[in-house]
Amino acid sequence: MASIVKGYECDIFISYRQKDNKGDRWVSEFIDALKIELDKTLKEEISVYFDINPTDGLLETHDINASLKEKLKCLVFIPIISQTYCDPKSFAWENEFKTFVEQASRDPFGLRIKLPNGNVANRVLPVLINNLDYEDIKLCESVLGGALRGVDFIYKEPGVNRPLTTLDEGKKNLIGTKYRNQINKVANAVKEIISGLKADTLEPVTERKEFLQTSHSHFERENSIAVLPFVDLSPGKDQDYFCDGVTEEIINALVHIDNLKVIARTSAFAFKNKQVDIREIGHKLDVETLLEGSIRKDGNRLRITAQLIKVADGSHLWSERYDRDMKDVFAVQDDISLAILDKLKVKLFGDKKSMIVRRHTINPEAYNLYLKGTYFWQMLTAEGYKKASEYFEQALQKDPDYALVYVGLAAINNVSTTFGNVPPDKAYPKAKEYANKALEIDSTLAEAYSILGNINTFYHWNWKEAEVNFKHALQINPNSSLIHIYYSFLLTCTGRHKEAISEAKRAQELDPLSGYINTEAALALSYDGNLDKAIEEYKMTLAISPNYFYAYLMLGNAYYTKGMIKEAVGEVEKAVALSDGNPFATAALVCCYLLIGQKNHSEELFSTLKKRSDSEYIPATSFFLIHSFMGEEEIALKWLTKACTDHDTFLPWLRMNPVLVPEGSRYMALLREAGL
Repeated sequence: MASIVKGYECDIFISYRQKDNKGDRWVSEFIDALKIELDKTLKEEISVYFDINPTDGLLETHDINASLKEKLKCLVFIPIISQTYCDPKSFAWENEFKTFVEQASRDPFGLRIKLPNGNVANRVLPVLINNLDYEDIKLCESVLGGALRGVDFIYKEPGVNRPLTTLDEGKKNLIGTKYRNQINKVANAVKEIISGLKADTLEPVTERKEFLQTSHSHFERENSIAVLPFVDLSPGKDQDYFCDGVTEEIINALVHIDNLKVIARTSAFAFKNKQVDIREIGHKLDVETLLEGSIRKDGNRLRITAQLIKVADGSHLWSERYDRDMKDVFAVQDDISLAILDKLKVKLFGDKKSMIVRRHTINPEAYNLYLKGTYFWQMLTAEGYKKASEYFEQALQKDPDYALVYVGLAAINNVSTTFGNVPPDKAYPKAKEYANKALEIDSTLAEAYSILGNINTFYHWNWKEAEVNFKHALQINPNSSLIHIYYSFLLTCTGRHKEAISEAKRAQELDPLSGYINTEAALALSYDGNLDKAIEEYKMTLAISPNYFYAYLMLGNAYYTKGMIKEAVGEVEKAVALSDGNPFATAALVCCYLLIGQKNHSEELFSTLKKRSDSEYIPATSFFLIHSFMGEEEIALKWLTKACTDHDTFLPWLRMNPVLVPEGSRYMALLREAGL
């Protein structure tokens, strides 16, 4: 067996759990089909390594250092990702998947390579045969260094989650895929990767650098830092939420400094549980310094270590170890933040020091519960919101004046109507109540003002007041990527597109690896009429966050606006599959199917959406969109009227889309009459 590239053992290595090949021998059939498809797709003879041993491990020797590492010298690594694959105790996970990523990261090509079309691809090409639990997705992404993206071989219908077979009909599969097409996608992906490797000059790919460049920088690069997630060294390895919380508290303290660039949580946490070189992290985040550390929590005893590192040469600018009681955790966070500023020679003016060292609570139990709540709400799932709310309520029982807990409850309600299933008239008033309660306790909370800005933008449609909210929030916290991107959308709503793009770029500087930030930045370009640039940005976003449904949905919308209907359908289909049927994405797909004449598909999907509305909140804008595409103007107007009555979250987005709501139409007249 030999590779088409000198120095490599084989072209493709197939990694899998043996239990996934029992019974119907799914893996064996997949490999047989793939080999046939590769023969039809590539001119060269492609070698595929597949271990058929009945136990996990290599057939020849089970000697990891000898046989395995040689076989793992391959061009493309294909893991068969199942419900059982993401298991750190398994041979395939620990000694194949993780080992390949580590080896490839150091070999001449690197783990990510540039394709002939200019996109960037990972040499790991996952084949997904089950929908995964959230924890398994995160575990996989922690090794890959980015979102889990692969080719789906999943058959799904209510209560069913199994591998797709050659006998399954695509129209019955909720994901809509056909086995033959998916095999072809794998072969084409292999072809692209191999083409990129053959054309590679063996210089590392500078991923996304062009995406982050702006006409000027808002920061002096010397005063820039990323705080990496503190590592959990506790005996039970059960303090992940606490380590994340302490990390975020330090970030939140530093972001109040005007002349210091602080990378946002999303991008800093992208490197969690990864063995990535300090210089590579610094390069990707465009910072000069990194803070890393660890926490060991045993009962009420803490050991916290922290090191401030200069990216250029890896030298330590400062390091410290703190052995304290739990009640002293706040003082330790202050000491670390102030030490960083001292070493970076950042001067504090006015009340900035008080912003850094202020106490939101002195109750360690309340703080611990708050960290748990924050950990869960940031999952952006209905279940996560539920758990977070429970922890926040418990924290308030310990400390009724804990302002940040009220901000957390406000944030949950603020997003639950978009990412959850709560009607706006229930979610937003609660969010407003919690945000105002937080400000009664502490009037300097930028996040609370930002939430009020969002409520005024999406629910009250009071855009003048929203701008006051956002500007005040940015005065308090100029380094918040989320406040900048929320303000960007408000500027788009008021037709100030150049300002909107500028705010979006600022958000990208602060959070360069965030799928949400980058999608919204592309959206700002789209509304400014620069669709080609927007499409390019969406594609760049998906190179970083390949499983992010919102980016696919917005890319589909951009294609539709350009009249590229077939391309739009493909992207919206991905959005629906990845979001597990997000209502607005589903409505968009119904419309796409109508456009290409797939009436049966559209009717079936529309029927499903109507049934769901009997038991869950479905935004009225979803039904408006469908009926307007069907040409049923009177029915569409009724749904649009309901959307206005509900203050549907998606209305400002629709209002700004001249293709969906044309100027001079009865739809636009209704929106204006309603106050939009």
